Amino acid sequence: MDIRKNADPKNYQQQVKKKMPKSSLFKECVSAFIVGGLICVIGELLNCFAKNSLRLDAQGTGVFRSIILVFLGALFTGIGWYDILGRFAGAGSIVPITGFANSIVSPALEYKWEGHILGVGAKLFTIAGPVLVFGISSSVLVGLIYFIIGG
Repeated sequence: MDIRKNADPKNYQQQVKKKMPKSSLFKECVSAFIVGGLICVIGELLNCFAKNSLRLDAQGTGVFRSIILVFLGALFTGIGWYDILGRFAGAGSIVPITGFANSIVSPALEYKWEGHILGVGAKLFTIAGPVLVFGISSSVLVGLIYFIIGG
């Protein structure tokens, strides 16, 4: 028996509409705007801190802000808070730079049961892209060496 011959397209569409979760577009847009805006406010506060307290120039301020926001995005993904934020904010949590960190860390965490080297480490290079992970990892390593030798 071929199910396609017996399926009624109109009946099928009605069943789909009944089963689909209802979404409130206005509420989703407002929560995305608020969360995305708050992430940007945190970024601006980091700018002010780097400029006024750390006395960094414009380039150093931008680097400082980006590093802290990527770190926070990765940390919150690792402890499970970013998923909660993403369910509430939707696109408001993935558009800023913190969404970049989340997109790198979350796939690797799915493979942590395979171990830190073969699981997390290997999947970071497989999923997130070798160029991104190598670039970030090497820049952190060079920064640490630079800091240790007193540059």
